Amino acid sequence: MITVVGTGTGAPVPADVLAGAALVVGGRRHLDAVRLPEGTERIVLGPLAPALETIAEYVGKELPVVVLASGDPGFFGIVRALAERFGAGLLDVRPGVSSVATAFARIGLPWDDAVVVSAHGRDLRTAVNVCRAHPKVAVLTGPGAGPAELGAALGEGRVLVVASALGDPERERVERVTPAEAAARDWGTAVSVVLCLDETRALGGLRTVAGVPARPDRWALDESEFAHRDSMITKFEVRALALARLGPRLGDLVWDVGAGSGSVAVECARLGAAVVAVEKTPDGVERIHANARAHGVDVRVVHGSAPDALDELDDPDAVFVGGGGRELPAIVGACARRTRRTVVVAMAALDRVPAAREALTSAGFACDGVLLQSSRLAPLPGDVTRLAATNPVFLLWGVRTPASREGVAQ
Repeated sequence: MITVVGTGTGAPVPADVLAGAALVVGGRRHLDAVRLPEGTERIVLGPLAPALETIAEYVGKELPVVVLASGDPGFFGIVRALAERFGAGLLDVRPGVSSVATAFARIGLPWDDAVVVSAHGRDLRTAVNVCRAHPKVAVLTGPGAGPAELGAALGEGRVLVVASALGDPERERVERVTPAEAAARDWGTAVSVVLCLDETRALGGLRTVAGVPARPDRWALDESEFAHRDSMITKFEVRALALARLGPRLGDLVWDVGAGSGSVAVECARLGAAVVAVEKTPDGVERIHANARAHGVDVRVVHGSAPDALDELDDPDAVFVGGGGRELPAIVGACARRTRRTVVVAMAALDRVPAAREALTSAGFACDGVLLQSSRLAPLPGDVTRLAATNPVFLLWGVRTPASREGVAQ
């Protein structure tokens, strides 16, 4: 058997587990914290592949192996790699308390409504976008993806709780800092987990499903569910197809350019994405803020005109362009150069379509589109119903092709 023991957050390693071990594998701090029987080989865990090969040699000789891991080794831990290599039936897993559970316990908060994301050995941008979109996030950190890097990427609007050396009675520290304060410090190598909290949107009430909030039960909401000016809002029929082509999801960053009322931005945020809405009119900016608050989501609003207002934004995964006027081709081109996946453009004017399509195809995108025309049921006197036509809208979308990915960070 391979016995996997979770430790490091206060739980001791049972002496009987170590007594018969021929090989003990673990991080240096875990190995230094235990007394091994004489003759027991130990391997300090660094690169995983060589350790797995050594474990395989002992397993092949039917010699007992003990692996020491942090917290709950089945939660973003080594159990996955061991089970894939040796089979779950060969593992005796004895979990400890995870660093996430311990960190939330230290600050007296429940965590069944938290989203947990790992930045250890992964692209930090996914963790950043999850933190932007959700009010309670635990980030498992790693080299180059610690509190400083997370704080620098986030900006203001969140509180970071940095938990270091959890379970160590002498070195444990749990600190609440702003993102700017986190970015200004060298946190060393003892960070266990970082909690990112939006305390203005703390979740409440009983929950049935832990972790990632359930998808909303409705989308393509009626225009009446948003504040807007003189029907200047993306109609729900158009919004439904736009959302389908944008594909907003957890970990994504979406731009809504020429956002107007922010209906697309709000819907993308409700579906789990981090969202930036760009709007040039002051009253539009206020409406977007109001609509985001009304639907309980966080939308970052940039007051400015595209394409210039896009320069300082992080690269998006998807972009919706709902305005632009004569600047539309330049805006679409700028978005196409920056996006990782897709650009969706809504236009009421026929004259704008060729230039927008050219901007997408010139960027190497595969382009398609439709003219959307719909008629809604409308009452007439005498308890009868007519069909009321809405204004036709052209919807174009460009999808990045493999040949167009060069130069775009993945």
